[in-house]
Amino acid sequence: MKFLDEFEEWFITSLMAGATIVIFLAVIHRYLSALPIPGLQNWLVSLDVSWAQELCIIMFVWMAKFGAAYGVRTGIHVGVDVLINRLEAKNRARFVLFGLLAGASFTGIVAALGAEFVWNAGAHHAALQAFGMPLGDIPEGGTTPDLEWPKWIVYSAVPLGSSLMCFRFLQVALNFVRSGELPHHDHSHVDGLDDDAASGAKA
Repeated sequence: MKFLDEFEEWFITSLMAGATIVIFLAVIHRYLSALPIPGLQNWLVSLDVSWAQELCIIMFVWMAKFGAAYGVRTGIHVGVDVLINRLEAKNRARFVLFGLLAGASFTGIVAALGAEFVWNAGAHHAALQAFGMPLGDIPEGGTTPDLEWPKWIVYSAVPLGSSLMCFRFLQVALNFVRSGELPHHDHSHVDGLDDDAASGAKA
């Protein structure tokens, strides 16, 4: 599971960093293109960066879907548990477990419906084409307006992210049954700062 955890964090971080860089470059391009600098202005205007906005939207959608799964694993999702925490331990455990299993059920259903949608949106055609099988009247599916990427690849964020989120709900539920503990995120903790402070204190 460590590999999956590390990949999840790396993937989300890469999407955030990539989207930030693309937006930054697109904004710089827009402002520099307005400067009346001979040669440079003509070159910048000739560059087509109309795809930047679409790419960033796609990256943020993927980041949100996988970020939600990360939130379940680390316990940073917003939850209203004031009443549940006031219950007796046995009843509280039942409600918590019910909530986790309900989350797993919901995200599992979304993953299944999303997979069916992606399959019909062009993944079926792509799979048959990849294996050299007859395509028949199976639709190829649309493409995105600017990047002209197959839409089924973009929409794959829904079944993949929801499947991971469902897995995380089941993982947390199993750990809760075994230990009675839920993942908890300390919002006052910043990675690296506490370690530096501890090192400074020892010195």
